[in-house]
Amino acid sequence: MSKRDYYEILGVVKSASAEEIKKAYRKLALKYHPDRNKNDKTAESKFKEASEAYHVLSDKGRRNNYDQFGHAAFEGAGGRGGFSNFDFSSTFSDIFGSDIFEDFFEGFGGSRGRGRRRSSDFRGADLRYDLSISLEDAFNGKKQEINFSSSDKCLTCSGSGAEPGSKPISCSTCAGQGQVRSSQGFFTIQQTCPECAGSGEQISNPCKECRGIGKKQTRKKIFANIPKGVDDGTRIRLSGKGEAGIKGGANGDLYIFVSIGTHSIFKRSEENLFFEFPISLADAALGATVEVPTIDGGKAKVKVPAGTQNGKQFRLKGKGMPMMRTKNYGDLYIQAVTEVPISLTKEQKSLLEQFKKLEDSKTNPIIKDFFEKAKRFWKN
Repeated sequence: MSKRDYYEILGVVKSASAEEIKKAYRKLALKYHPDRNKNDKTAESKFKEASEAYHVLSDKGRRNNYDQFGHAAFEGAGGRGGFSNFDFSSTFSDIFGSDIFEDFFEGFGGSRGRGRRRSSDFRGADLRYDLSISLEDAFNGKKQEINFSSSDKCLTCSGSGAEPGSKPISCSTCAGQGQVRSSQGFFTIQQTCPECAGSGEQISNPCKECRGIGKKQTRKKIFANIPKGVDDGTRIRLSGKGEAGIKGGANGDLYIFVSIGTHSIFKRSEENLFFEFPISLADAALGATVEVPTIDGGKAKVKVPAGTQNGKQFRLKGKGMPMMRTKNYGDLYIQAVTEVPISLTKEQKSLLEQFKKLEDSKTNPIIKDFFEKAKRFWKN
């Protein structure tokens, strides 16, 4: 029976690049691999056929010989064109390297060549704690009490899980290796031992206090230092304050996620603070000195010059939030909002009417400029 053309097997043209050949083989290898098609002889045959084709076409020298002489270039070894003892599994794993190997095993939950797990593999889980504080607390910093539920190492067995006076024994399933292998066809899969979870050990006499787990659930109270200048979303890591590890593994970490509550006066943008302060029509026109609040609980005097327009912004340097890990501070920006009086008395109304009669266009340059533009617009 004549053999199929290697290019035809992979579904590529003769001018295909090395990358195109590799891509075509990857697709066929994953599709027809025996471990994905158990008891399917047709799939196994197609997998071997694709591996043989790739073995030849992936090598420049073998590919040149094949292009010149066809299958005859490899005849003379058992009637299979020189591939009677060809290791197809090596083509799948070795020629492709780890990339296709990991792709293939991703769906099987397998791993490659890890061996027995180390104590660091049994590290405890990290924990998250959400903390809401006021803007004043963020300004001053504080020592915050944190209460949460977590696990601690069992004191009775010192975290080993074994009853005091006894020791873990070698796992009978994996012979203490932490890994088990299973063969399917000509391919071997190595996986973490399901009996000992990769530790290589089993507990024959579990600790009665923790039931062999090596840790117990407890309520904890710790104090965390919240530094000055923390912002909304700041993450603070407390090393070793998370869940206890097992089998000698280290504790996980505790992460505090900080959120800043809204303030009745101040608004924050990074290290700077903002707020609007209202001033009367008379103060805006005549000028005044006003006192405004600062985040430290104090007061600051701001001189409002005569003729201050609505929206005018004033900057108070160094009156904002502290910058974390520095001695610097942001600034405080205050914006004047001119309030027009309402519910006027007869006397106030009379005075304003007199003022209106005395008004000169020179005292209202913005109004004058606008209506001049409006006149030109209507004229055109």
